[in-house]
Amino acid sequence: MQKDDLTMGPMSLHFKNLAIPAAFGMLFSTLYNVVDVYFAGLISTDAQAGMSIGFQAFFILMAIGFGLGSALSGLVSNAIGDKDRDGARRYITQGLSYGVIATGLLMVLGQWAGPHLIALVSEPGGYRDAASGYFRWLIFALPGFLLAFGGNGILQANGDSRSMQRAMMVAFVVNIGLNPLLMFGIPGIWSGMGFNGIAVATVISQTGVMAYILFRISKLEASAGVVRAAFRPRFVDFRTITAQALPPSFAMLVMFASGFVVQFYLKGFGGEAIAAYGVALRIEQILLLPVLGMTGALLPIAGQNFGAKDYDRVRAAVKFCWMLGFAMSAIAAPILWFGGHFAMGLFTNDAAVIEIGASYLGVDAFLFPIYMMLFSINSFLQALKRPIWTLWISIYRQGFGIIFFVWLMVGPFGFDVIGVWLGIACAVASGWIIALVLASRIADTSIGGLRAKTVTAN
Repeated sequence: MQKDDLTMGPMSLHFKNLAIPAAFGMLFSTLYNVVDVYFAGLISTDAQAGMSIGFQAFFILMAIGFGLGSALSGLVSNAIGDKDRDGARRYITQGLSYGVIATGLLMVLGQWAGPHLIALVSEPGGYRDAASGYFRWLIFALPGFLLAFGGNGILQANGDSRSMQRAMMVAFVVNIGLNPLLMFGIPGIWSGMGFNGIAVATVISQTGVMAYILFRISKLEASAGVVRAAFRPRFVDFRTITAQALPPSFAMLVMFASGFVVQFYLKGFGGEAIAAYGVALRIEQILLLPVLGMTGALLPIAGQNFGAKDYDRVRAAVKFCWMLGFAMSAIAAPILWFGGHFAMGLFTNDAAVIEIGASYLGVDAFLFPIYMMLFSINSFLQALKRPIWTLWISIYRQGFGIIFFVWLMVGPFGFDVIGVWLGIACAVASGWIIALVLASRIADTSIGGLRAKTVTAN
């Protein structure tokens, strides 16, 4: 499989080739989760709330997977842009070894930490029990998720975002069949696993995704002639990968931890508020998919051109990403504002859940373009091999910002659930200002600024 050279050709073509397949892949990943929410809703509101909490605990463990994917995308794309074939091959093999070791350690950590995390943000009763059972099974999906995300970073660095799209499309279809089978069983033969069947379906289908991604990596030009010894851990490479992976991993960890802060406050408003938040997040994710695909494409495009020291094309990539992102925001924001009640009603008949979720989506409509800018800045900084700043931005926005502003709105200001949403909005908006200032200053020292004359992005 030949790699795409992102240092040549129209910028719009590279974004199309990378972003559209990536967005479709994430669409099916989100629809995959939507299917899970739908089937949980067939059981009860407690099941939906339990899924929201259990999934949040699981994805705290997955933070290293997101960081590894970003690190390998940046490192491999930089090596490709610099025409360093040996370096690209080395980061591929060492990155996969890194992922295997990290997975084993995280599975052990998860067995111990998961129940404590769930207990922290839930009250004793039905939805805590549902979350605990769901998490105990879901932990076995960790290898599939982590190695698939890490491997996808390698493929994206080589200009391939279609493999993950295909894998998630198949997983989505498989999940539709496995969920009812494992939940309700086969009449007269097997009674099924109930709510926990959703988690087991995830384990099976995501393991298949991992297998396919690893197969596609084996077909890369850089994988030709690789011997088993190449996967033996090398301290110097592990250190380099860690330096690139830890900042986005911790940034993602802070993001998921902020989800627990939100759920901590929401539990005071009942299980309906937690269930509404979980459903509304899925709706938000669907509309964010084009933006996530586009901003994710920025990383390998900017990374290859930064490696090639073509700074004009790095600036052109950022400019094109922002222009297209604002156009996407102009479409998505009205949908969130006017369609919130309808979208929530597709997943639940509970009037309280619908009303609370719609209020979140209304606030989210104003944040949509800000999220786009934040995601693109993270990709830009990762491409410039300055990932530590993504961590500091996240620590402020999703750490201090969420804790302080949500407390301020719910505590001293006395708002109810809407105060949680307003607190999130304040944290996101102020974090965006800080991120933009930092990105501009780093661009000044790394590529001569963001405002220099650029090549035509057509």
